[in-house]
Amino acid sequence: MSYPIRPMTPSDWPAFLEVLMDAYNTYSSPERNERFKRLFDFERTLAAFDGETLIGGTGTFEFDMAVPGGTTAVAGVTAVGVLSSHRRRGVLSSLMRRQLTDLAERGEAVAALYASESSIYGRYGYGLAAEGVAFTIDRRDTAFSPHAPSDPALRLRIVNPDGARNVFEKVFEAVRVTRPGMYARSTPRWDGVLADDEQARHGMGPLRGLVAEDDTGPRGYALFRAKEGFSVHDIFEGELHLYDLHATDPAAYAAVWRGVLDRDLIATFKVPTRPADDPIRLLFNDPRRLRAVAVDDLWIRLADVRRALTERAYAAPVDVAIGIDDPVCPWNTGTWRLSADTTGATCEPTRAPADVTLPVNALGAAYLGGTSLHAWNATGAAAETREGALRALSTAMSWDVKPWAGLIF
Repeated sequence: MSYPIRPMTPSDWPAFLEVLMDAYNTYSSPERNERFKRLFDFERTLAAFDGETLIGGTGTFEFDMAVPGGTTAVAGVTAVGVLSSHRRRGVLSSLMRRQLTDLAERGEAVAALYASESSIYGRYGYGLAAEGVAFTIDRRDTAFSPHAPSDPALRLRIVNPDGARNVFEKVFEAVRVTRPGMYARSTPRWDGVLADDEQARHGMGPLRGLVAEDDTGPRGYALFRAKEGFSVHDIFEGELHLYDLHATDPAAYAAVWRGVLDRDLIATFKVPTRPADDPIRLLFNDPRRLRAVAVDDLWIRLADVRRALTERAYAAPVDVAIGIDDPVCPWNTGTWRLSADTTGATCEPTRAPADVTLPVNALGAAYLGGTSLHAWNATGAAAETREGALRALSTAMSWDVKPWAGLIF
């Protein structure tokens, strides 16, 4: 059975929230719902209906996202959910296919998402393009290397997050264009980052801010929450959760981290996600003490292969014919000749035989420069008919800075 799909209207909002709370087995406070609604663009949403009942939906945000060599417009897919009563009926597949068709027709070449379940989105052509690491750090293990950078002109200042918002925005905007995957934060997005109601706290204390600055202005910041704790013997067992940390230069970066790790009465530091190549590993005297765990970050889907491959830079020259079979977005199926160097790229259809054949999610995984195509070759999903073509493509698509967005949307 097929279910009609149309864009949502504001009157659909209450029913859509019910779908999300049912699908995610969660509860969302009125404050959080209102913040979420302010982010939403109803013209970029889709809802499926069974009669008059809204049974599933999704939406996208329009982001300016960093990619290798610059920034480009990316559709951030969000709030994908189907009522539990209507699972396994093709509702999700219909929504995802329609969404990708709409994106391509609007001229949006790239989609990105955070996956609630990592087994779902590969079937729709998404590839895991960015990974992060989560750290658990014991206070006793926070010694920095003697070679850690420092600057005597820097000073640290504890700030009220609400009052220092312009400081955070200034630092973040300077940093976010340097790492593929990071995206511009709108005013409603910053409202969410700085939210401090009970649901946002998750049992922790109030949101706190730390700024590193000199006489020229701010150079770094951190946002965190702490929870007090003592054992029966009055041994401190406090916990600190770090949510957001950015800096414009190495000395400020080290100073902000040091300011967080030096807080009194904290026994354990929890860091939910940082980039896979975060320099903090190199700053620690004993990096093993970070107790790092890999976590997946952004998944990328090329809604329009031709356009997407020309909207990023390449680390090395490449001239390769890429064969793609894309059953979800059939307009991508065919052979595409990518000719690129460090100054630009073209991608055009060709009748020449393919030098390499790839699933479209492999291109999505490699798009931000953090995933080698050789891993896909090892699984048998990729193949080459011209020796060296896959290596050349993988090298060209690589990028020195590992991709990471670091903020779920």
